[in-house]
Amino acid sequence: MTAFKKTFGFIKPANDAHTLGMMSVVDVLEECQQKVVVADEIVAAAAHDYKHEARRQLVMDWVKTHHIDYVGFSYRLDVDDAVGLVGYFLEAFKSQQLMFYQGGPIEKLFFAGLPLACQQIESQFGDFVVTFMGGESMIETLEKLGVDYIPNELAESHHYDQTLLSFGKQLIESNEYQQFNASRQWHYQDAGGPNDSILKRIWANQKHSTMPLMRAHVGPYDSKATKRESIDQFKDWVKTLAIDGSLDILSIGSSQLTQSHFNQDWSGLPNGGGVPIQTPDEFEEIYQASRPMLVRTYAGTRNIPALAKIYDQTIHSCWHALSIWWFNKLDERGPYDLYTNLKQHIETIQYLGLVNKPFEANVSHHFAFRGADDITYLVSNYLAAKLAKQHGVQTFICQNMLNTPRFTWGIHDLAKSRAMLALLKTLEDEHFRVILQPRAGLDYFKPDLTQAKIQLAAISAMMDDIDPHNQLSPPMIHVVSYSEASHLATPDVIIESVQITQAAIASYRNLRKQGQITDMSQHHDVMSRSNQMVNDAQQLIKAIESLVSDVYSPEGFYTIFASGFLPVPYLYREVDEFRHAKNWRTKPVLGGVALVDQNNQPLSMEARILIASSHLSDAKKQLRNLQLGLSFQD
Repeated sequence: MTAFKKTFGFIKPANDAHTLGMMSVVDVLEECQQKVVVADEIVAAAAHDYKHEARRQLVMDWVKTHHIDYVGFSYRLDVDDAVGLVGYFLEAFKSQQLMFYQGGPIEKLFFAGLPLACQQIESQFGDFVVTFMGGESMIETLEKLGVDYIPNELAESHHYDQTLLSFGKQLIESNEYQQFNASRQWHYQDAGGPNDSILKRIWANQKHSTMPLMRAHVGPYDSKATKRESIDQFKDWVKTLAIDGSLDILSIGSSQLTQSHFNQDWSGLPNGGGVPIQTPDEFEEIYQASRPMLVRTYAGTRNIPALAKIYDQTIHSCWHALSIWWFNKLDERGPYDLYTNLKQHIETIQYLGLVNKPFEANVSHHFAFRGADDITYLVSNYLAAKLAKQHGVQTFICQNMLNTPRFTWGIHDLAKSRAMLALLKTLEDEHFRVILQPRAGLDYFKPDLTQAKIQLAAISAMMDDIDPHNQLSPPMIHVVSYSEASHLATPDVIIESVQITQAAIASYRNLRKQGQITDMSQHHDVMSRSNQMVNDAQQLIKAIESLVSDVYSPEGFYTIFASGFLPVPYLYREVDEFRHAKNWRTKPVLGGVALVDQNNQPLSMEARILIASSHLSDAKKQLRNLQLGLSFQD
């Protein structure tokens, strides 16, 4: 065993809720046999009050008491506060002779935060502070932290990630992708017309190509433009994409007002970003501009079933996406309480079953955004799919957001993806099919555009490793543009992102045929992780279905959440009502996210089920009160 070499101390100011990224670094440092101290709530609160000398002294004392060699701050809120935080503490450390060059213990300061904050900190403080602005791999992180001992198991696990990035680097730096023709033309019956569908397009595509269909989210926003100017600009963007022919499915980035106040008076209401589409006629204009692409858009957050019908009448929506437990008061994205939201969403799903429209569950990654563990990620999606099937939906679009959380190891992402598909495949029959649609994570990309292009190529290759010997998988990809961490994706960026994605898949498949890459289909670690996740998920699903009455209903889904069967430790709204969902602990474990006990040890599935089931009576009481029009506390 290698002895502890250095002591790392990490501080997250009390007003910053982002912790999973920091804890992933803590976990890996401990695997590398480094000593790590995480500031408690008292020190975190003192760091938040960094302008007050007495409060700064608490942090100084903490550094001295624990003999900390490297001090790291994590802060992802206000840029000025971030710079002030680092500046005040750097001067405080110097004033007390704590820096290494003064004979003190602190060899280096680290800061992780928003790109602009990192840039300003680098500019002002130079080599005194090493910054992390997001997108660094775990190996890159360890190198920047100065760790020179990496266990073989960890190094081998990250070999896959580094291989993918090396592949992406070669593709981008050689400009090889720029020669790839990603445009397509469609000639099948109903192509580009109101009776076209995602299934027709997939079938037509797979007759002539093994390349996945390409979907992208598009939505310019200019706060200074009028509504008409914004819509006209969007139509110009859409026409550009339609003429290019490389994008198959247009996802309209409609404004929050479109989602919450469609066809109503918007006077005095803030738009909230996105394309301000207010009337059915405006949707129809966009549909005509988009020919021959398929089109879809955000679900409503108010009068959800009615708006879904309008989408079908105007843009002939190729499928509908609903977040079920989300886009309501829980995340401040909609006006409804959870129970009302569930009723509206399930009514909408019943409508989709009647008109035979595909359904996409925007569920799993919303749980992951709020600190959920991997099993919650899987089970929430399975429950959504089975709910849809029981209400007549025949086609389920499985959106699988990779790199979520961002520190997830590639081999774990593959295992989680395969576990998700294995669970969903148990629902398939002649009346229900699953279509995989992988995508990159929202906070995966680096702000540096060249590095982000490399990452896009790498993650596209990984998507092809989910089912590596099936040339028709994935049938569709949600392309997240490489500019995600830098600026809004314009048509040129979207087109280039699609080109990178398709070129990466074609090149990676060619390397696989030549035997120049590892066959991930039989990778032992991936198979082992996947099997374990499937077993755990099935155990939790069985418990839910046996303990919760009428599971696949608004009442059942409310009870599941309120009892805590789907933990969300980073829930920050409606926390009294959903205390049993929030009061859990998760931590990064070997490239994934696990539920842990008070001692930070992984919690067994049996213990987890026992805890959640003990809250069933509370959840049922809350539900009865809501049904009676009472407060959940009455």
